[in-house]
Amino acid sequence: MNERAKAGVQPATDHFLRPPSLHPNLHRLRRAALFQRLGPGLITGAADDDPSGIATYSQAGAQMGLQMLWTVPFSYPLLSAIQMVSARIGRVTGRGLAANLGRVFPRPIVTVLVGLLFIANVVNIGADLAAMGAAAKLVLGWSQHTFTVLFAALSLTLQILVPYHRYVRFLKWLTLALFTYVGVVFTVHIDWSQVALRTLVPQLAFTGATVTMVVAIFGTTISPYLFFWQASEEVEDEEVDPDTGPLLAHPEQAPEQLSRIRWDTYVGMGFAHLIAFFIILTTAVTLNSAGVTDIQTSAEAALALKPIAGTLASLLFSLGIIGTGLLAVPVLAGSAAYAISESQGWKIGLEHPAREAVGFYSVIGLATILGLAVDYSPLDPIKALFWSAVLNGVIAVPIMAAMMVVASRRHEMGQFIATLGQRIFGWLATAIMAAAAVAMFVLR
Repeated sequence: MNERAKAGVQPATDHFLRPPSLHPNLHRLRRAALFQRLGPGLITGAADDDPSGIATYSQAGAQMGLQMLWTVPFSYPLLSAIQMVSARIGRVTGRGLAANLGRVFPRPIVTVLVGLLFIANVVNIGADLAAMGAAAKLVLGWSQHTFTVLFAALSLTLQILVPYHRYVRFLKWLTLALFTYVGVVFTVHIDWSQVALRTLVPQLAFTGATVTMVVAIFGTTISPYLFFWQASEEVEDEEVDPDTGPLLAHPEQAPEQLSRIRWDTYVGMGFAHLIAFFIILTTAVTLNSAGVTDIQTSAEAALALKPIAGTLASLLFSLGIIGTGLLAVPVLAGSAAYAISESQGWKIGLEHPAREAVGFYSVIGLATILGLAVDYSPLDPIKALFWSAVLNGVIAVPIMAAMMVVASRRHEMGQFIATLGQRIFGWLATAIMAAAAVAMFVLR
């Protein structure tokens, strides 16, 4: 019996096959079924808007006003395509991304890519924990370091002690925290005609600062840890459900599973981009309009909002930082653990007890502890926030290229190679990220 049956939840298809007369609340049941279909894509998308991302989007809005809104609709099809490719690799092969890269590329190349991912994730975890601590201090007072340690301990405890099929439900509900940024918009006045104009027709100066900001936005939006996480969570979902399996071994499941991946990814990435749009918009119409352009962290953005947009806006912004941080830190630590463990051939999976996957959980613990150490080190967490996004933007390029090679090989993917559209947009995303990274170094 699978986990849904144990929990007393009927399969989504049952709701649609029964006559309407048996379901007076048919629409409610359909909505529930749709929500149940959302999983790795939704969580991955929500984790994309982590405190580091919130800081980057806040900086973009505060420094450049509405001029960076165009990056959101521009990056949506690119991120959706690359995330669909990563999910497809995991579901088709039954292996995570690092394991698949190891079957195609020489071990030293995979080791370097995984090592870069680990470094970027540790810096990102440290920046996120520091931002969460600062946000909690704004709301409750007390010591920022105390909150940072508590959040790190909570994240580790949940990952180590709670099985995946229960933990993933917690992560899914945490995505609702991001709606606080939609709420902030309704506390301020906005000229929507200008918003539409600048979203479609930006006015940008081609300078080093502008290009660096674009790379930071793309880097925090199209981040390598998202690729590894979504691919591995497809494998986790397949392993906890005895009725499913890798599509190479169960091709009859392909129509349903690939349709679910498309729905899950489009919704998850759309959710991520919607929140990013509102964060840039909020800080543009409040901070930038008031001449407050020197915003370095998400907590600074929340604090600066208070005298301009009111206490409610500042409170919502702070709560959003904490909520999305609780979602993102385990994703960051988990994706590093999946990548390293797969590349080393260790037993992996959040569904396994810690004693059965010692190496996997050790990486999670090490990444979280090293990230926590960033908060106590001489490393400036303000700079770490921004440059972790830039670092992600640079190292994403070789990882994306390697992914696209794997997804296009029939030897690895069989009849389920990436679709033509996924290959076009996936390689386009890779080329754009590469061009932006090169331009940043040339113009600096």
